[in-house]
Amino acid sequence: QLDNMLGSLQSDMTRQGVSTTKKGMCAACNKPIIGQVCTALGKTWHPEHFACVACEAPLGTQNFFERDGKPYCERDYHDTFAPRCAYCNGPILDSCVTALDQTWHPEHFVCAECGNPFGDTGFHERDGKPFCREDYYAMFAPRCGGCGQPIMDNYISALSAHWHAECFICTECRQPFPGGSFFDHDGRPYCEMHYHAKRGTLCYSCQKPITGRCITAMHRKFHPEHFVCAFCLKQLNKGTFKEQNDKPYCHPCFVKLFG
Repeated sequence: QLDNMLGSLQSDMTRQGVSTTKKGMCAACNKPIIGQVCTALGKTWHPEHFACVACEAPLGTQNFFERDGKPYCERDYHDTFAPRCAYCNGPILDSCVTALDQTWHPEHFVCAECGNPFGDTGFHERDGKPFCREDYYAMFAPRCGGCGQPIMDNYISALSAHWHAECFICTECRQPFPGGSFFDHDGRPYCEMHYHAKRGTLCYSCQKPITGRCITAMHRKFHPEHFVCAFCLKQLNKGTFKEQNDKPYCHPCFVKLFG
């Protein structure tokens, strides 16, 4: 309607001998501009027609942004074209952190568990979320089969579990394994001595492991060479000894000592 009024006014003034000067064609309505003119984006506009293409708010008295030759108010420009923060989904207007194939406000790029910013150690990713080193290992790292704490560095894999190197020791004597050899008893690691102690395969006489032939007598186990007469110390056979006061004797010594 305003354009029609301006057109009629121009015609009336021309008929009355008053010359009017066109100031160009409006880029929005494509009609002549007489009176105030707005120049922007290399074009001329009626002031009321130079508006945000998104919300149609007039832009004559405020800052505007251009995209593909079209004007936008500041709010609509950022809402439409600014990168979005992966945390708050708001537009990022200033500095930006790019990580995990997403963009973030610097103050929103924090540990997904504790909410603290990342220090010099950086961050660790799980399921597309960033975590600080402490929370990542506390939540996702394998647990030591010895102390139960998270394993954050090198580890030993044994007995279907992971272990801190310093925690992979004999369950009984708490000593490391010489040469790296260990024995499994009920899923726990033992040195040779305590493995045989658990299994009841220590020689009663020398208290060392029995790994070969074994004699069982008097509810005990012996190396064959250590099952000897308590008096003469001659080697005995399982079925050819006499027992007295929980000690084994050969027949001659038994007769001699106990008649």
